[in-house]
Amino acid sequence: MINYTNILREHTLKATPQRLAITDVLYTNGHINIESLYEKMIKKFTSISLATIYKNINLMLEHSFIQEVKLPNAKSVYELTKETHSHIVCTTCGSIEDISLDLNKVIMQVSESNAFHTTSSDLVLSGICIHCK
Repeated sequence: MINYTNILREHTLKATPQRLAITDVLYTNGHINIESLYEKMIKKFTSISLATIYKNINLMLEHSFIQEVKLPNAKSVYELTKETHSHIVCTTCGSIEDISLDLNKVIMQVSESNAFHTTSSDLVLSGICIHCK
């Protein structure tokens, strides 16, 4: 079993019951939006508010414990921070998968051709997954 308490503390976050539960939901689901996270959290913490969820998500983002994945034409989803990666999203079923893709070559090309200094890069490819094809 993963020790979420130590992982939270490594990111200088206090291991509150709510943060531990959020971490567990993120670990179990991979990618989840705020509303779905709230639906799962309300089952365990019946008096938790949506504001509490947002407060914890924002704090976890600030500490780089989680990261936001901005999806085209959809609500952002959140995931536990891990090695650099990109995403593929099915436009039919909405499934989201991580993919390993080295963006360094693209960043170098953009920098050389446009004199543009890239400070961050996120790539989300949209299409139809094998199950919906």
